[in-house]
Amino acid sequence: MTAQTVQQGDLVTVIGLEVHVQLETDTKIFCGCSTEQTDEPNENVCPVCLGLPGSLPVLNEAAVEAAVKIGKAIDADIPEETRFHRKNYYYPDLPKNFQITQYDEPICADGELEVAVEGTRRTITIERAHLEEDPGSLQHVGGGIDTADYTLVNYNRAGTPLMEIVTAPDFRSPDEVRAFLAELEEVLEYLGVFDAERDGSLRIDANLSIIPDEEIDGDGDEIGEEALAAANRTEVKNISSHKGAQKALAYEETRQKNAIQRGRAVEQETRHWDEARGITVSMRSKEEEKDYRYFEEADLPPLRVSGWKDEIAIPELPSARRERFRAEYDLDEEAASKLTSTKQVADFYETVASEFDPDLAATWVADNLLGELNYRDMEIVGIEGRLEEVTRLVELVATDEITAKNARETVLRSMLDDGRTPDEVVAEEGLGKTDEDDVQEAVVEAIDENPDAVADYEAGEDGAINFLVGQVMQKTGGSADPGDVNQLLRAELEG
Repeated sequence: MTAQTVQQGDLVTVIGLEVHVQLETDTKIFCGCSTEQTDEPNENVCPVCLGLPGSLPVLNEAAVEAAVKIGKAIDADIPEETRFHRKNYYYPDLPKNFQITQYDEPICADGELEVAVEGTRRTITIERAHLEEDPGSLQHVGGGIDTADYTLVNYNRAGTPLMEIVTAPDFRSPDEVRAFLAELEEVLEYLGVFDAERDGSLRIDANLSIIPDEEIDGDGDEIGEEALAAANRTEVKNISSHKGAQKALAYEETRQKNAIQRGRAVEQETRHWDEARGITVSMRSKEEEKDYRYFEEADLPPLRVSGWKDEIAIPELPSARRERFRAEYDLDEEAASKLTSTKQVADFYETVASEFDPDLAATWVADNLLGELNYRDMEIVGIEGRLEEVTRLVELVATDEITAKNARETVLRSMLDDGRTPDEVVAEEGLGKTDEDDVQEAVVEAIDENPDAVADYEAGEDGAINFLVGQVMQKTGGSADPGDVNQLLRAELEG
């Protein structure tokens, strides 16, 4: 059974995604309003993004450039000419009652993204990725979407440039979806077109069907079009995170399988993911393509990127950088993955590795620094202005001015919690490494003062040496290197 075929009984889960990515631009896609988030509702609006009569859209060049970068990163076809269309539907967060989007001529088509699933790398087909405008946002007061007392509409988000990335129905489990979203977010972050910290920056609609396993081919990779068309699917909306997608789809997968196994039909509908309750609830019957009455947007000319698209460069992507780190720095897969988790982390690691031993740099960046940041629910961007201080801390360890233990457990933690520099912590806490003669003196004293531990060691109890190491560390105020102390003790005892 392949990674793509995760079955329960005679039923197979089939999932396709529509991932809506807010592009990082200063202004909205069709007007000059700021995309900066603000607490004041309906502040960053104008006649264009409010859809007032007589207003005309003007396409944002930066949004097109971001779309081309995404297309290159997913190895998609980028046509010489593409067009915008109107997608007609009524919803209160869409002030024009239609959305300017792309229909049958998207800016990117036939792409792919390789992801790691349970230790195996496999390719997810991306059928299309197109530009469109974001609707406004709704705030349900007094409950969820189905229980609220009333709903407030905020149009600040309306018109923010979106890239909708549509996959083939290639997923066979919620876990695979989570792995894909993590990889996709890494790629977008490396491209510099996406900010994961922005509220609502990544939103997922997921289509899930349950299909009998006889409709799957022998390799578990292909599903016939007739089988897909015959299977009722639900579209789950309001998913805003990797973990949320995994939880929402796990719930929906179980709900549908239980219905089928009890002889009930699965309704083709749109469902809302209620994160607070951990359930999906029915919103409306599932729209079909014809319901949107697409027609060409007359106020925007065809979009041509021929020539220009070749000039738009993209950086080294996460997967390529992981492989290079493994080859160039001799890192294992886990360390390489940690060190390429974001572009900032990867850039910082390479800065440290250019000055110090790559293994030491990997330990300090991947394990010590990221571990302490994760514990504090922080990201490396939160200390971007202090990375030179972290490099200085690595230097103190590399030049044996302080012990690795003190650097990790005292200096780094104090830097993050108190805002002190590494040199300030070392000086104020007296953490400078003890002179070799002083360490040797402490070793002799520990041996003289603990004859029982010495006898145990001489009787073959090797663990006794750890007790003696602890005694020496106490005498030196923790400023001696435990490894050096261990060696000095054994030399003294066996001499």
